[in-house]
Amino acid sequence: MRNIQILSTGSYVPERVVTNAEVDAMMGESTSEWLEANVGIKERRWMAPEQVTSDLIVEASKKALERAGITAADLDLIIVSTDTPDYLSPSTSIVVQNKLGAEKAGCYDINSACAGWVTALDQGAKYLMTEPQMKYILVAGGYGMSRFLDFKDKKTANLFADGAGAVVLGVGEEQGFLGSNLLAVGSFHDALGIYTGGTYRPCTPENMAQFGGPKVEFVKKFPKTFNTEYWPKLMQGALDKAGLKFDDVNHYYFTQLNLRTIEFMMDLLKQPLEKAHWVMDKWGYTGSPCVVMALDDSIAQGKGPKSGDVILFCASGGGITMASSVWKWTAK
Repeated sequence: MRNIQILSTGSYVPERVVTNAEVDAMMGESTSEWLEANVGIKERRWMAPEQVTSDLIVEASKKALERAGITAADLDLIIVSTDTPDYLSPSTSIVVQNKLGAEKAGCYDINSACAGWVTALDQGAKYLMTEPQMKYILVAGGYGMSRFLDFKDKKTANLFADGAGAVVLGVGEEQGFLGSNLLAVGSFHDALGIYTGGTYRPCTPENMAQFGGPKVEFVKKFPKTFNTEYWPKLMQGALDKAGLKFDDVNHYYFTQLNLRTIEFMMDLLKQPLEKAHWVMDKWGYTGSPCVVMALDDSIAQGKGPKSGDVILFCASGGGITMASSVWKWTAK
């Protein structure tokens, strides 16, 4: 069996900083104090009018490629996770392939909402495990949710942001990928999402007049106890495959939606909060790539994993979809 490793990371956030006060002004209602106290978000980044999701992914990917010491021409496969694609069709990954100049790389998108990047990471690892001809896979995620905000909805407009993250996967002498676990609760597929623009509610004149353009919507509430009920067994499923326990994990990278949830989860697992890292305070909520953006930021701050450390990704998103993945850190 080939040993699959994370060779490098990269992340990117747009230049425009948007404070809570600016969002309040757009919504016509103040939520700043509540948002910072209950969620932990102080500001976020939104992309420029001329930018699209693939541009964010390309910038993060360039950093990961440079740090891996390879070029885009070396890539065998590009997997892109996004639920804010450039187009409904074709895939955003094919745009990324073209912009990077990764001419020999196959590519495809996955949309598993905010669990998408961890799901894509799992797929990339298993591709390398079973395809001896492959050497390098780019697993990237991008989020451009600022294009789908409804400023009449105070439940969503103050949360979402834009950004991208990527890793280069390769093969090495030491084992990196240790195990993963995927779960889903499909009864919430109609709770949170962008419900206009597909075959369910196409952008016909009638639908546009009634519902407006594509926008993120909270249609019904999630159970407040959802994360506390599902995240422990989601992570446990991945750790069991690796033969590890929660105490064995050195670094936890959770979905970066709510700092209070991360604090509560670490307390529930009886783990020190120092094992977790968060970026929602400065970057807002960036969807599926948020976990790899947190990893990349922890490395940049000198708080990231050292060789031999065990890292765990835990992500969930609309649907509800969930994914967890456990790795031994081998990147230099």
